Amino acid sequence: MTDIDHVKNASPPAHRAPGPEAKAKSESKLPSSLRIGLSRVVPELKMFYRRPEQLALTFSMPAVICILLGSIFSRKLPDSDISTGAVIAASMLAYGILSTSFINLGISIAADRETGALRRLRGTPTTATSYFIGKILLVAVASLAEAVVLLSVGVLVFKLRLPTDPFGWFTLTWVFLLGIVSCSLLGIFVSNLASNAVSAAVITNGPAVGLQFVSGTYVPLIALPTWMLTLGSVFPVKWMAQGFRSVLLPSKMVAFEPAGSWEHWQTFLVLTAWSIGGLFACIAVFRWSDKK
Repeated sequence: MTDIDHVKNASPPAHRAPGPEAKAKSESKLPSSLRIGLSRVVPELKMFYRRPEQLALTFSMPAVICILLGSIFSRKLPDSDISTGAVIAASMLAYGILSTSFINLGISIAADRETGALRRLRGTPTTATSYFIGKILLVAVASLAEAVVLLSVGVLVFKLRLPTDPFGWFTLTWVFLLGIVSCSLLGIFVSNLASNAVSAAVITNGPAVGLQFVSGTYVPLIALPTWMLTLGSVFPVKWMAQGFRSVLLPSKMVAFEPAGSWEHWQTFLVLTAWSIGGLFACIAVFRWSDKK
């Protein structure tokens, strides 16, 4: 028998079950947490903009408070042509971020958990990390739109000055982004402490109002007692407001800061610490269902 006959008569190889490498390749085809998180941005935005009352409150409240407080505190600061209202207007960007992130996320996530929306979402490939990414990107889009409104009010009514150099825009950008991440994760964390949307509204709005006072957004820091300054420096709102003032006010206004400096490095470190710590805390306590 020739070699060719051997080849013809040879039986076909038996089918082998997929090994570990094939299974790994199959599993690797699943979408990543980042990709799933990005895919959730559009649905999150649709749900946000389909709530007109929430939309109106989110974008109008910071601007209204800014105009009211700026009109009340209209006196010029000593040896300066800048009014106290302008200082408050520059700081109000921090309140805008806190409103769209900490307050809105704390209430909306608690409501989704109460209605079972989160439990249904758990049946999809969505992970906790991808869910966080989608929520943070929602806050980023909403905060950007709100920042445009607040900056327009600040420039037109209180004569704020937008940055004129790349360093100023760079500072404004990283303070804005780190503020969004840190406050969003804080909102996600707090939502796990609430049993329903009503209790979430209480445990978010109450602390948020207090933070505005001790962080120098409702009242200039120079008017606060030492213990309030110390308390406010623990939380990210104070550092966000200070970072925004550093680029929206003239450089000479640094003399009215308690430390006599804009403290950019301290701002970066505090906001980064809150972002990293908030992420680990959210992963540790996050729950999809109201059943513990």
